[in-house]
Amino acid sequence: MEDLCVRLTDMPDEILLLILNKLTNIEVLYSLIGINIRLDKIVNDPIFTEHLTLMRRSSNGVINLLDDSILKRFYSEILPKIHYKIKWFDLEPLCMERILLAADYPNLHGLSLFNIERETILRLFDGKHFHFY
Repeated sequence: MEDLCVRLTDMPDEILLLILNKLTNIEVLYSLIGINIRLDKIVNDPIFTEHLTLMRRSSNGVINLLDDSILKRFYSEILPKIHYKIKWFDLEPLCMERILLAADYPNLHGLSLFNIERETILRLFDGKHFHFY
């Protein structure tokens, strides 16, 4: 019997989308953006770019940071490429400022902040750091 070896890039777009929908948007973007033109087109679809949760929630509800290597790639490469597509962020305070300052987000309509102290909110949203329209 012959060994069948199917590469991800050999699959039709419809099958790829079914598979990628089982992952988080962050996993899809981090793993596949920049691989090739076809995958870039697929992962730039609004289903992967409009709502980003840049943190992890454990099964007991504890909010955790993403790995530093993942965050660094988002700050430097991924967010500047997709900034105009992002409509909603879910963030935690330790990486929030770097994420929000990584690019302009002209279509950002929503922001969920988790585990943030009142003083941090007042400092960041005083009109000097971020502007709202």
